[in-house]
Amino acid sequence: MRLFEFWVEQAFGGGSVRAGLYDLNSEFYANESAGLLIAPAFGIGSELAATGPNGPSIFPSTALALRGRFEFSERQSVMFAALNASAGVFGDPDGVDTDFDHGVLLIGEYGWHDSFNFNVGAWTYSDDQDDIRDLDGFGDPEQRRAFGAYATYERSLTQSMTGFVRVGFSDGDTTSYSSGWQAGVLIDAPIASRPDSQISLGAYQGRFSDKHRDNESDLGVDVADAETGFEITYSDQITPWLRVQPDLQLVLDPGGDQDRDELWVAGLRIEITPSWGGGS
Repeated sequence: MRLFEFWVEQAFGGGSVRAGLYDLNSEFYANESAGLLIAPAFGIGSELAATGPNGPSIFPSTALALRGRFEFSERQSVMFAALNASAGVFGDPDGVDTDFDHGVLLIGEYGWHDSFNFNVGAWTYSDDQDDIRDLDGFGDPEQRRAFGAYATYERSLTQSMTGFVRVGFSDGDTTSYSSGWQAGVLIDAPIASRPDSQISLGAYQGRFSDKHRDNESDLGVDVADAETGFEITYSDQITPWLRVQPDLQLVLDPGGDQDRDELWVAGLRIEITPSWGGGS
């Protein structure tokens, strides 16, 4: 258990309840075959990630939450969670928020698990949020209900390859993103002599809301309809204690600015597992 996530869980017949500092994306809006990709959009859709006073409860800033999971059968499950809308952990400027002054983020997800995994979810905030463009008669932002929904689908394409696709949308009044999608594949052991190797390819797009585009146009930005990205990454267990993962990303219209050149991002993730098995 990491510092940003600390909870207790109580299991009962057909379900469980968790309470504490909780990473929303550890269970909601998540699919395993996207887990190797590093670009933020493959963790959780931009249309949800860009909401809330400090973003939703996701690494590295989580929030106090209560999560319930119930299983109707081996194939069907449903989850609900209520999370402090203001995220923050030890080390953040304001630390852990226990006041709930900004209300809560409410989210629910239904899952069907068979030869494929299909999940559909919806979310909203208990307190209205600032409109990103419209002002009231006093010059203050209008207050709007923030809400959205998403769906994820993944299935095995071959014995070693799994594909996924995800879509989501939001209200478009309280966040810069109105919708988005992600898709990709994960290939296990692409090199026969490297049984612990994996390669993943993905593409994503975050589409900007009309109000965000109007705001950017007012500032003289030649704003795009969306930001689009592509990623390829390879991971391999080099030694029993060392895994390395080179990564390459290409972003088109970064930040939605059509006048900016495409952005190339190269990185290297290293995981070290101590010989006593204490984690990475």
